[in-house]
Amino acid sequence: MKLNYNKAEFVASYGTYSQLPQGDRVEIAFAGHSNVGKSTLINKLFNRKNLARVSSVPGKTATINFYGLENIYFVDLPGYGYAKVAKSEKERWSGLIDGYLSSERDIRIVFMLVDMRHAPTKDDLKMIDFLIDTEMPFILVLTKADKLKKMEREKRMEAFKSEIPCFEDMHVIPFSSVTFEGVEELRAIVEEVTED
Repeated sequence: MKLNYNKAEFVASYGTYSQLPQGDRVEIAFAGHSNVGKSTLINKLFNRKNLARVSSVPGKTATINFYGLENIYFVDLPGYGYAKVAKSEKERWSGLIDGYLSSERDIRIVFMLVDMRHAPTKDDLKMIDFLIDTEMPFILVLTKADKLKKMEREKRMEAFKSEIPCFEDMHVIPFSSVTFEGVEELRAIVEEVTED
């Protein structure tokens, strides 16, 4: 099914897990560290400038944001791991993310974003472990790919093999909002996993 990505709409934001409505459709989730580029990726996917609000301030997405397209929700989870946030706020985020991912919703895939330029953080690894342990289907999206020269990029890909457990068994997509690398592949996956 070819989706018309331009038709995506912002649906709602929720600050606590208990506010989430019942899941009534297929969902695609986006997870990752604060400032890894989730909102930017969502905008590129939908070919929109600012459907998802992009902030230069890490930790800005403190809610779960739902975007609707046909019979699919695209769900932007709060960025985790931002140091300058009160402990209570961190706990709220973590409750939101855990609650959402452990719920009985029809989550078809999680796009797990990691900044390609750096080793994954402890929180990234925790998240990847959680996805593996719960057998949640996910794809590793390496963001900011355009910021690396060819050699640096090869070095990072090599380093990931020792930094991320099971890296070589994962479906990995390098992504760049500048060159559009990865956009078509991500859309193809969305269409594949949401076909009923």
